Amino acid sequence: QVQLVESGGGLVQPGGSLTLSCAASGFIFTSYTMNWYRQPPGKERELVASINRYGAFTHYADSVRGRFTISRDNIKNTVYLQMNNLKREDTAVYYCNARVSRVDNWGHGTQVTVST
Repeated sequence: QVQLVESGGGLVQPGGSLTLSCAASGFIFTSYTMNWYRQPPGKERELVASINRYGAFTHYADSVRGRFTISRDNIKNTVYLQMNNLKREDTAVYYCNARVSRVDNWGHGTQVTVST
């Protein structure tokens, strides 16, 4: 079965950086676009970034463009989210997502808190 396991979250000061990782298994990783979503406290889940199968095309939410970078390693079956210049409004639970055979699959999420 599809498994997505996120890691790398934590507490960081405004202006700091974090890199999230998502290890994928149970499906042909190179066949699917991978996504990062986030859910801020009290708000709905939102798409943060996407990367296509071979990493040639990426998409970012306006709120993170220029600060976040999504990438993938198709040998390690892992997708990353490099987050720079973090702001308090980036505080959220971050989820890895893969739509496999038209079914959305999610990891358990990793908490990112931006605070002094």
